[in-house]
Amino acid sequence: MQSDDVIWSAIGQQFCSYKVKTVTQNFCRNEYNVTGLCTRQSCPLANSRYATVREHEGILYLYVKTIERAHSPAHMWERVKLSKNYTTALEQIDKELIHWPNFTIHKCKQRVTKITQYLIKMRRAQLREDPKLVGVKKKLDRREAVRERKALSAAHLERAIEKELVERLKSKAYGDAPLNVNENVWQMILDREKGEGKLEAQDEDEELTMEDEETDEEEVENEYEDEWGDREFVSDISEGEDDDLSDLEDAGEYGSGSDEDEALEGRPPSKPTLGKRKSAAPHPKPKRGARVEVEYEEETSRPLANRNAPSW
Repeated sequence: MQSDDVIWSAIGQQFCSYKVKTVTQNFCRNEYNVTGLCTRQSCPLANSRYATVREHEGILYLYVKTIERAHSPAHMWERVKLSKNYTTALEQIDKELIHWPNFTIHKCKQRVTKITQYLIKMRRAQLREDPKLVGVKKKLDRREAVRERKALSAAHLERAIEKELVERLKSKAYGDAPLNVNENVWQMILDREKGEGKLEAQDEDEELTMEDEETDEEEVENEYEDEWGDREFVSDISEGEDDDLSDLEDAGEYGSGSDEDEALEGRPPSKPTLGKRKSAAPHPKPKRGARVEVEYEEETSRPLANRNAPSW
């Protein structure tokens, strides 16, 4: 028969694996302890009639132990699921522990309150997006950088070796068909070389077409020059005569313009005044275009005999 006093005298005064001694107070690490303190009323081992509240995956359960199930440790605790509503859970505790000591009922309700509070805080923390702090591992970063550098140098070395081997295979240093070379590798190298050869041929064709176009244009220009030869088209009016003609044209335009203005206004044309001739007001000459040099030929005077001869 189980005796609570004997058990407490053994574990309370002597040794208990769940006891944690401190300077001020002793604590209990048993998961069924309702208060967490190592006392006579709170010890789940020294009380054959005991009740506590536990939480599993966000759900509250009431654990009840009675002396009738003390002979079967596998079925010693009876578990009752509590409601998620706080007031309903307290009513369930009062209903299940109706004839129990007030200390046990009060501590169970107090535990339900604490567990409900920290569950609410957990839900709020999950909804709030806090910045995630990530630790920086300098040694690991340094090690990875060294590995990347070594891998890059190894890749360059492998490419150099591959290039050297390809050149040796091209030069037939190992014969027409090396024995220790895989056929797939050999075929891949040949295909790559063919592709490079095609690209080079396309580049050469493009260069040749460009050169052909340039030579065609030059030939057309040369043919045009050969057709006309050394001929030049020049004007038979000298530069001085050209200037005199332009001055006369300007003077004629100025005079005709004044007469037309007087005729339009209804006044008789002004008569030329006798006496000293007044110098005409200078008028701006129109701007000429670019100066063009023109070559012309002058005919020599005929002899006197030809001048007296009758013209036909």
